[in-house]
Amino acid sequence: MPIKAYNPTTPGRRGMTSQDMSDITTRKPLKSLVKSKKQQAGRNNQGRITTRHRGGGVRRHYRLLNHRLDSGMTLTIEEIEYDPNRSARIARVKDQHGLYHYILADTSMTKGKVIKTGADAPIESSNRMPLAQIPVGSQVYAVEINPGKGAQMIRSAGTKAQLMAKEGDYATLRMPSGEVRRFRLECEASIGVVGNVQHQNIKIGSAGRNRRKGIRPSVRGVVMNAADHPHGGGDGGRHGSGKPPRTPWGQLTLGYRTRRRKSTNKMIVRSRHEAKRKR
Repeated sequence: MPIKAYNPTTPGRRGMTSQDMSDITTRKPLKSLVKSKKQQAGRNNQGRITTRHRGGGVRRHYRLLNHRLDSGMTLTIEEIEYDPNRSARIARVKDQHGLYHYILADTSMTKGKVIKTGADAPIESSNRMPLAQIPVGSQVYAVEINPGKGAQMIRSAGTKAQLMAKEGDYATLRMPSGEVRRFRLECEASIGVVGNVQHQNIKIGSAGRNRRKGIRPSVRGVVMNAADHPHGGGDGGRHGSGKPPRTPWGQLTLGYRTRRRKSTNKMIVRSRHEAKRKR
């Protein structure tokens, strides 16, 4: 999928790029698989801002994706669609009973392709099956963390994991971040690479385009007053006082590790930090 460039008719257009929509086959979503989505603007149930720089933007409807396909399904791809709520494309599929579902679209999905699920599914791109049935060395996406719970990992545009090994009750996968992690062999995954691989190369180009995405402006801490940010203050001289970078509330950032979910550490064979050091 190529990136679409623009002529520099304005300063904002110069360097701006957008996604090419040539792989999308329809503009209208299926009404029964769409629901309205209330804009939270970064606020919690008390109305307080918990995530800064959110608000406004074009109204979006949520597409109801099926991340937990039953075993033994035969799905026929009817349309490839745009989803405003995720970076990847989605595919509208029809099962053998005539019911419609939305699933993540990978790079090999086209209109009319047939997909199978379950342990008896053939080893082909887009088919979904337990990790126990997938050959070592294969690229997979939409991987379950807990068997039967549905796909939770590797769902962003262009992402994939590689099945490195199988040993005992576990399969070892190399994640997109470089982390090497173990999963139960009963966990299901789809074979292939998530579509829309050029998503990371898009250049926004103008502030207005970010506003339409619901992203509000951010102000650097070094240009604030000392009362407003740990980086603020000073007489207009050198920026950066030699202190480690912090958030507005004093939390260390830019490299400071904040991961707290220690319960899954036993599943990590090699962390992404170790993988980066070895590159």
